[in-house]
Amino acid sequence: MQSPSTTEAQAARPPEPRMYRVVAERIQDLIRQHNMGPGARLPAERELAASLGVSRASLREGLIALELGGVVEVCGGSGVYVRETAATPVPEAGPGPFEVLSARNVIETEVAATAARNATAAALDAILAALLEMERSHEDRASNEQADRNFHLAIARASGNAALVGVIDYLWRQRSALWHRMKQHYRTEELRQATLADHRAIFNAIAAQDAAGARKAMRAHLQRVASTFAGGQA
Repeated sequence: MQSPSTTEAQAARPPEPRMYRVVAERIQDLIRQHNMGPGARLPAERELAASLGVSRASLREGLIALELGGVVEVCGGSGVYVRETAATPVPEAGPGPFEVLSARNVIETEVAATAARNATAAALDAILAALLEMERSHEDRASNEQADRNFHLAIARASGNAALVGVIDYLWRQRSALWHRMKQHYRTEELRQATLADHRAIFNAIAAQDAAGARKAMRAHLQRVASTFAGGQA
């Protein structure tokens, strides 16, 4: 058993810096070391990730954090350009997008499986209504985003566990400015179309009371989003 002094020391210890802040600071160091002025183009993602010894996912989070801080500009299809060379503190933006996706992969897969076991007819109607609204609002990004949220919350409600509804709502609210800027840059039309198909597969498994299938479909969906954001395929 830990002594009170040990517990207090642990509580007083500063938290580990988030990975995207560590990577962002290393990118800033690289910019300074190479005397890169405003307008200079950073190396390509693969080269930059290799030189820093990080994954492309971590690199992208770091670049987006710097863009939010005004240090660089991410131009899709063109590259990343320096905007400001002065040392700028990396903004704290809460959990990184891949942290949120990892947590969702742990939790929402089991929520979907539980919903497949417990969903009532009314709960299934609510999930389907959110799915159909997401399909109808495909071209309206704001409405589509709301329908996406409603879909995942409806699955949580279908589980029959109010605590899980609160957890899913909390995870959704962790989608910070970092998440939304990353989605703006890297969410492709292919991913948007695949998301609709993924949601349909999740619903079909829940409606069929196929817990294993619902778990698998939710995992495939969340991993697809993570892969696309990290530079893979939709």
